[in-house]
Amino acid sequence: MRNIWIITRKEFRSFFNLTIGYVFIVVYLLFTNGLFFYTLFLVNEASMRQYFGILPWVFLFFVAAITMRLWAEERKQGTLELLLTLPVRDYEVVIGKYLASLLLIIMTLGLSLNVPITLAVLGNPDFGPIIGGYLGAALLGASYVAIGIALSSITENQIIAFLLTVFIIAATLLMGFLADIMGSLGPLCRFLSPATHFDGVSRGVIDSRDIIYYFSVIVFFLLLNNFIVVSRK
Repeated sequence: MRNIWIITRKEFRSFFNLTIGYVFIVVYLLFTNGLFFYTLFLVNEASMRQYFGILPWVFLFFVAAITMRLWAEERKQGTLELLLTLPVRDYEVVIGKYLASLLLIIMTLGLSLNVPITLAVLGNPDFGPIIGGYLGAALLGASYVAIGIALSSITENQIIAFLLTVFIIAATLLMGFLADIMGSLGPLCRFLSPATHFDGVSRGVIDSRDIIYYFSVIVFFLLLNNFIVVSRK
């Protein structure tokens, strides 16, 4: 556990040493706050429905940008071999990198709480969907990060890692939107899409199937990441 914490702290600090952490937080907050205030004042709708509605697509690009360097940069700079010869287990490195990225996502979501606070000051919003939306956002981000770091371990090119992550996640999102025209495969496509499960949680409906789905995705891709790292050794 100590090794995991050391790696998590090192990777988390590296986000801000390379300024990617600051860029991610600032750009994310500017974009999502701009969208919120647009719907609040121009559309005259005091809710976070639009905010959470596009979050699966917003996270798609932001998380891919965060995770693309986690393994790819280690391989490109030749530091992966050194890292794996240290007295740490492979899974500890995988989990440490994963938790560092997840902490950045959670921190960013925490900084976006000005949105529901503004709603509370201006009106009387229903906090059930808002709490559900933030819970769903955390689970969505956690699953995206697991996918992103697994794909980053495949290549030493950060751009390829970014594009792979965007392509895989976008494909699963589209499966949910196209489920109605997929015939007998519709229910399976709908179940495999993270957008389907996020939609339920963001409405304030906590279904155990949605929680199980996200944790299954996280565990699967972390195991895949560990398998890739071990095979590289």
